[in-house]
Amino acid sequence: MSLNIFLLWLANIALDSGGQLAFKAAARQEHPDSGLSYWLFILKHPFIQTGILCYIAEFLLWLAFLSIVPLSQGVILGSINIVTLMLGGHFLFQERLTAWRLTGMSLVALGVALVGII
Repeated sequence: MSLNIFLLWLANIALDSGGQLAFKAAARQEHPDSGLSYWLFILKHPFIQTGILCYIAEFLLWLAFLSIVPLSQGVILGSINIVTLMLGGHFLFQERLTAWRLTGMSLVALGVALVGII
């Protein structure tokens, strides 16, 4: 994998994971139960705005990434965000990492590593 492809991949994973974690952080905030005040809260919340910006940037980088790698390889390499999100959820939101989750996360990481070297 060339340096440009590697940097696009890393930036893509960082933005995708950052967006997901920002949305999770927003979902954990106290907010109005329903109605217009809920949607105004959502639109104005900095975590939601951060998540949306991450997704827009990630979309553009994903297109650039897919323009230079085969789709089958790109999608598998992109799945490493499962690992980053599980770790982010654990460290930022105290989500549990059970033995089964750690095993699954390790298998995903191994699969991504194998696809990345081929």
